[in-house]
Amino acid sequence: MFSLRGKVAIVTGGNGGIGLGMARGLAAAGARVVVAARNAAKSKDAVAALAEVGPDPLAIEVDVGDEASVAALVRDTLARCGRLDVLVNNAGMNIRKPAHELALDEWRRVLDTNLTSAFLCSKAAYPAFRAAGGGKIINIGSMMSIFGAGFAPVYAASKGGIVQLTRSMACAWARDNIQVNAVLPGWIDTDLTRQARQQIPGLHDNVLRRTPAGRWGTIEDMSGIAVFLASPASDFVTGAAIPVDGGYSIQG
Repeated sequence: MFSLRGKVAIVTGGNGGIGLGMARGLAAAGARVVVAARNAAKSKDAVAALAEVGPDPLAIEVDVGDEASVAALVRDTLARCGRLDVLVNNAGMNIRKPAHELALDEWRRVLDTNLTSAFLCSKAAYPAFRAAGGGKIINIGSMMSIFGAGFAPVYAASKGGIVQLTRSMACAWARDNIQVNAVLPGWIDTDLTRQARQQIPGLHDNVLRRTPAGRWGTIEDMSGIAVFLASPASDFVTGAAIPVDGGYSIQG
């Protein structure tokens, strides 16, 4: 039920953080993982790590905000792997400023990286999924898809948009046997959140105090949900937005 043997999965931003955690889970379950990112050296290291747990991973350089580059990613994946079964829209960034300090180009950059990229990659993958008789799309939202934070208005807007995009695509593509779901990570220990701890006084202690699990998440905590949503186990799950946050978002 949870086997991904013989499947091919693209993971955008799969060379680090949450994306790498998900990629590890998919690879360990048997999927051939395509690491799609811009940093070639970092992707090379990720491929080497994935090769220790799964079959023949590879890296393809991509700019997820560029439609032609995304089309080439899907085309190259099909040419080199022969199929595409899973798409994880994980590429993301954040600029931590209140709304009155954000420049328009900063707003656009975050939206393009976090939200527009998911639209472009999903649209590019759709014909391959439809031709194959089905597929799985996993969009990475955030706990800030649920509530706001004064220091991250554009990030929250992009991640709220991810949830609505997920629901819309799930409705449109269900008859094509394409399941589209969102994962809403909480405070996961990554390079991005380490930066947040430097920028936001008291964040570390506040997270520990509010999280019922009593700890920060790790990228390994993202592996299981990736396997579930990519596998036959979730064939009747679509349009869902699933928190993976140690209970952070259930606190009042």
